Amino acid sequence: MYAAYSVLIVTFVVVMSPYLAWQAIRYRKYVRNFRQRLGYLPISFNLDGDESIWIHAVSVGEVLTARALIPQLRERYPRLRLFVSTTTMTGQQIAKTLPHVDEVFYFPFDLGFTVNRTLRLVRPKLFIMMETEIWPNLLRACRREGVTTVLVNGRISGRSYPRYRLARPFFRRVLTNVDRFCMQGEESARRIVDIGAEPDRVVVTGSLKFESLEAGPAYERGRNRVLRYFRIGSNRPVLIAASTHKGEEEAVFEVFQRVRARVPDTLLIVAPRKPERFGEVEQLARRGGWNVARRTELRVDAEPRHDVVVLDVMGELAPLYQVATAVFVGGSLVDQGGHNIIEPAVFGKAIVFGPYMQNFAEIARAFLDNEAALQVRTARELEHALLGLLNDPVRRAKLGAAARALVEANRGARGKTLTAIARVFPPKDLGNVRPFRIVH
Repeated sequence: MYAAYSVLIVTFVVVMSPYLAWQAIRYRKYVRNFRQRLGYLPISFNLDGDESIWIHAVSVGEVLTARALIPQLRERYPRLRLFVSTTTMTGQQIAKTLPHVDEVFYFPFDLGFTVNRTLRLVRPKLFIMMETEIWPNLLRACRREGVTTVLVNGRISGRSYPRYRLARPFFRRVLTNVDRFCMQGEESARRIVDIGAEPDRVVVTGSLKFESLEAGPAYERGRNRVLRYFRIGSNRPVLIAASTHKGEEEAVFEVFQRVRARVPDTLLIVAPRKPERFGEVEQLARRGGWNVARRTELRVDAEPRHDVVVLDVMGELAPLYQVATAVFVGGSLVDQGGHNIIEPAVFGKAIVFGPYMQNFAEIARAFLDNEAALQVRTARELEHALLGLLNDPVRRAKLGAAARALVEANRGARGKTLTAIARVFPPKDLGNVRPFRIVH
């Protein structure tokens, strides 16, 4: 089975090579990280061969979620180095800004020779997968080398569940190589058991996303000084369209046109999910006749005198929620599965999302059940929802307060996750690990 799986990976890469080459030429994707994906890390990486904790976080969302654990992992296991791998370039950029992390690298292709080479260099004692990153060859190699493996903040979406079930005989073997499954909710826990996880290895810890972001004055400093580019007057409404996808911005701009007819001074901040689409979204806005600027074109300590601002810097969206009057969370008006609604909730913002929230189904259901967010089905409903929130500060405040209260009520996943990790990887059982110098 493993041989067939490896052949499928190679076949997939060969079939996709024209597209990958086009992406490499147009967006400079894959070029710089290709050697690392083959397991060839920089010569300076872990030069002394220290043992480590390896956290894998695919992209931006997973990296931001990992922040909830990293300081405590450093405190509990001070003699192990802490490495983070990502799959995407944007995830890599954000991971490099995290404190307490020694090195960041690209996740290897899941082939025997690449994962073995990477394991020799990283030398993990503990491998942590964020969300649901199940890589059969790597997990088998970890088991062979005695590496403890933990799935953290795990979820099995309604879309991916049937696909896992189709390959259940294979995944039953693969999942025996995972020591602990920390799942976000009961439904995801049931699904992971159904596709082959041993029930006594599965624990429901809740979602770390409720604890991955803290509101407070820290957002005024360091890399989060984005707020200095948005000195918004107290009476000016601000709409944020967050993590939008292709086919979604057109609807957002149509809605914004009708909103501006009723609330003329409203500012729209659009944050496309993928950085290669920044220019495309900017041109869409210009074709609509709007006065548009990118965030990188704004003057510091000034109010943007534009109609639309395209947020073209990754990692700045979360603190920027503080200036929002209302937030539309994208990936939900088109069928992309939705995105994280907890970040704006941390700041007590009124949140609207579309009908496609299957990737965050349990969280979305909790928000709706507690009247902490609004769900719309169409662009017209989105217009009515946003206009209603702009014109009704009492309803807006009530919705935002309920969202913030829900976040506070659901904290605790961090402690449960760290406890689950400690049960399979006790801090006292590290043996004679060499001390090292922390690199920031």
